[in-house]
Amino acid sequence: MEHTYKFLLRIGDDSLILGQRLAELCGHGPILEEDIALTNISLDLIGQATNIYTYAAQLEGKGRDADALAFLRLEHQYVNTILVEQPNGNFADTLVRQFFFDAYRKLLFEQLLTSTDVQLAAIAEKSLKETRYHLKHSSEWVIRLGDGTELSKERAQFAILDLWRYTEELFYMDETESELVKAGVIPNLHDLKPRWMEQVLAVLNLATLNLPENQGFFGAGRQGRHSEHMGFLLAQLQYMQRAYPNMQW
Repeated sequence: MEHTYKFLLRIGDDSLILGQRLAELCGHGPILEEDIALTNISLDLIGQATNIYTYAAQLEGKGRDADALAFLRLEHQYVNTILVEQPNGNFADTLVRQFFFDAYRKLLFEQLLTSTDVQLAAIAEKSLKETRYHLKHSSEWVIRLGDGTELSKERAQFAILDLWRYTEELFYMDETESELVKAGVIPNLHDLKPRWMEQVLAVLNLATLNLPENQGFFGAGRQGRHSEHMGFLLAQLQYMQRAYPNMQW
């Protein structure tokens, strides 16, 4: 149960933090259609986080609810990947970050459908429908940017070079994941990497974009060690709950 709780926090934090990043773009999309699309994806991710945190709070059994897990932890207590907390940057930065994450998340949810944890499988089933759309959206935009104008291609390629180093952490495993794999609760995340690479390369080939060669990997978010951007993000995310404790809509 403890291992399941830790894993739920990891995937819940991924959803919440990326959802918060996309929420920052509400009203700032490059075109109206994309403004609405990115806002809807943000809402999907925050909805996923709510379902995951609700289950995590039940397993924790300490009287906390989804709101407490989302808003009332310190920075080092969040265990999302470094990738999802990276700034939005330009439109290419946002879409490449989303694409790398969506490709991973779709594979993960597909495997979680057969989890021995019935509640986790149900969350995955509901979330997968949304995630398939997220991946379709981000994939198509990466192709359009890479195979578009000289400027859009340049920015998409730079985003790949900048964000690639954070992708390895998506497949991070420690004792938590290892024990859950043995129990049939989650798939072996290392086994997802080849399939993820296949998907990523297929899209980048269509986009005429390239992956970097021999670039080191960085990321300790799963251990609660974050980039310099995380504190600023949490200051916005947590403000209302910190300023007005126990507020509810």
